[in-house]
Amino acid sequence: MTQDPAAADGGRPAGTGGIPGASNALGAEPSAYLRQHAGNPVHWRPFGDEAFAFAAARDVPVFLSIGYAACHWCHVMAGESFEDQDTADYLNAHFVPVKVDREERPDVDAVYMAATQAISGEGGWPMSVFLLPDGRAFHAGTYYPPRPMPGRPSFRQVLEAVEEAWRERRGAVEQNAATLARGLAAAQAASAVRLDAPAPELRPELLADAVRALARAEDSDGGFGAAPKFPPSSVLEFLLRHAAVPSDTAALARDLAGRTLAAMARSALYDRVEGGFARYSVTRDWSVPHFEKMLYDNAQLLRCYLHWVRLGGTAGFPAAEAAEAAGSTADWMLGALGLTGPGGPDALASSLDADTVVDGEHVEGGSYVWTPAELAELLGPEDGERTAALMGVHGHGGGPDAGAPLHPGRALDAAEAALWQRVRPALRRARAEWPQPARDEKVVAGWNGLAVAALADAGALLERPALLAAAERIAGYLERVHWTPGGPAGAGRLVRVSHHGTGRGIEGLLEDYAFCAEGLLALYAVTGRIRWYTFAGDLLAAARVRFASTGALRDAVGESAQLANAQGGAAGAEPFDDATPSGAAAFAGALLSHAALSGAAEDRALAGTILSLLPPLAARAPRAAGWLLATAQAALAGPLEATVVGPDTPQRAALHRALLNSPSPGLVIALAAEEAAPGQEVPLLRGRTAGPDGTPRVYLCRNMVCALPVGSVAALGEQLASMAE
Repeated sequence: MTQDPAAADGGRPAGTGGIPGASNALGAEPSAYLRQHAGNPVHWRPFGDEAFAFAAARDVPVFLSIGYAACHWCHVMAGESFEDQDTADYLNAHFVPVKVDREERPDVDAVYMAATQAISGEGGWPMSVFLLPDGRAFHAGTYYPPRPMPGRPSFRQVLEAVEEAWRERRGAVEQNAATLARGLAAAQAASAVRLDAPAPELRPELLADAVRALARAEDSDGGFGAAPKFPPSSVLEFLLRHAAVPSDTAALARDLAGRTLAAMARSALYDRVEGGFARYSVTRDWSVPHFEKMLYDNAQLLRCYLHWVRLGGTAGFPAAEAAEAAGSTADWMLGALGLTGPGGPDALASSLDADTVVDGEHVEGGSYVWTPAELAELLGPEDGERTAALMGVHGHGGGPDAGAPLHPGRALDAAEAALWQRVRPALRRARAEWPQPARDEKVVAGWNGLAVAALADAGALLERPALLAAAERIAGYLERVHWTPGGPAGAGRLVRVSHHGTGRGIEGLLEDYAFCAEGLLALYAVTGRIRWYTFAGDLLAAARVRFASTGALRDAVGESAQLANAQGGAAGAEPFDDATPSGAAAFAGALLSHAALSGAAEDRALAGTILSLLPPLAARAPRAAGWLLATAQAALAGPLEATVVGPDTPQRAALHRALLNSPSPGLVIALAAEEAAPGQEVPLLRGRTAGPDGTPRVYLCRNMVCALPVGSVAALGEQLASMAE
């Protein structure tokens, strides 16, 4: 029998409403988002069995509110409704309110986002979902205002309507919940990756069709679709890979990627003062950002800009301009999100808030906007006026004294670039004195894995050893804090989140294992340190056990009975990208790279099975399947296996650098940089030896067919070009 949770509190009334055992229970939670709500008069509880048991004991619905620390509209709804005593009293009396940090519990967010979209036709945060005490959803929406608006009821009206339906029409409520759960189960079944199904052959025409579909969806202001406009990171990675392989659509892919990358780097989405990109733009021309800055966006975009540099750029968007954006973004990630360890940042925090608290009020973008008067006062009348004109500060949207983020919206000429380089240091110093947005300091394993890959690439391509050293420190933190070796069937366990150097909470999702493995393999390619190759292999082996051992791939390991109820007992893998690549697509990509290094045929076979998701999506929904497309492009272009052997000399460094600078999407690099213990060496390196005179050389193979080893950069370039055809 489930114990009444009120008994744990001695049955004493707490707070308004006199509900035994009820109080706001978020004060001790490590999540910054949950702690933001710890002072609300709402009797919030964290998501878990205790909250649902309490709802069952009281015979009331659960009100589930999902958001995240950097979310502007989450702050708005909190101020309007959750901090209002009357609203809180009604919520406490008729519901069990539950708060979820979507970044700590993406499994919860994914299930109830699907329910919200099915019920309301929209999705977003804050998400507001009404549940039976067993976890099944029956009504949902997103932000609700304190007073009715055209087409949107007030939050109080929604609460009263749900309470009345619960009291007067319980049977209909439960029937709605059952119908929705069956629908979600059917949707899971329809998109399931069956691991016993034969993988269809990938055809290049699929990828060409996807490029053409993306070209039809391109917006004249850069990017895809209308406002709100998000950085299409996964799609960009596909286009960059496609552009690197000769085909009829390679030039089209290159132009699409270049226009989008240029538009974002010259827009208000990109912080020209400190570096880094905002989450999205509320306008189609990228001129008004939604100011929160997320680790996952910046890690992905950093890699995209680096890969544009590797392609060589275009006249419309030169590689040097992309390299500058990449370098400043890497610096911003480490400076603004770096959690300092003994040797520098050894993990990266999740985000900076969209809002800045100024004189006790939340001001969206308060740390990023400038007025013409502020620029003139800081820089002097002449430079201030020129900077305001150059950077789009001209009473943007609200009269001559209104502020705007600094952005040119176009390429700078030489004189303009010189002006900007002269005034930027003063702008940075001044802004550092302003109130700053809050930082969410939780460390998410998968997002740090994305950062490891990006910083490893940045260290190599920008020739900045400090960035590579940071990537190694972060990888070491993931191994030390988030990873526990061993476990069921010999598989280790990756924890998704850590706070203050301690892992806690749910096990990582498939995406966490995959992003970390991808980052470690990228780090191995640059450093040649066997430690990172081995750690990546351990992660992929554990992911197989946890997410690919039940006949169908799944995103999570099933932490909650309520989530199972909500989706009709079904659990699967989401094929579509969200703000980050889908876990399934990222897993396939990491498996492909690992297979090329290890020779594990089962890894390549499993990757092929996952890519069976692609054919119906390639032309129909390419914007939502960017990482599947990128992974398929790598599969079709490779495996292109390169081994670098011989003594550590300038000649070996030049050969290695030439490989790292190659844009070939199917290229996997093994560097013989250290001696391995017996049985621990990278299989791809076995039997590869230096030249007869002990000089370094490269072995380049494709599909197990190898060319003669070469010892010069010129000869290596010829081999790479011939194998790309």
